[in-house]
Amino acid sequence: MKLPVIKHLTQFIAENDEDYVLETIETLEALTEVSSLKDEELDVIGELISNMYGAIEVNKMIKDGTPQKEALNSFMKRVLGSIDK
Repeated sequence: MKLPVIKHLTQFIAENDEDYVLETIETLEALTEVSSLKDEELDVIGELISNMYGAIEVNKMIKDGTPQKEALNSFMKRVLGSIDK
């Protein structure tokens, strides 16, 4: 996951609507079923999907009253904490 990408997507959600990101996730998930995709291509799609889910999670924290910077940092700490385990 990349914090700058999640931050940008969070801004996109604030300016537009979360539904755009959710529909994009659904589209990317459907693409993963293409049998001719290479592993590298699947990795890129997976990275995009995880960043989008991350942005949705950060957006929920912001809606609950957490300042954006704090929400981003908190989310990334959770992600890094789960990777370390």
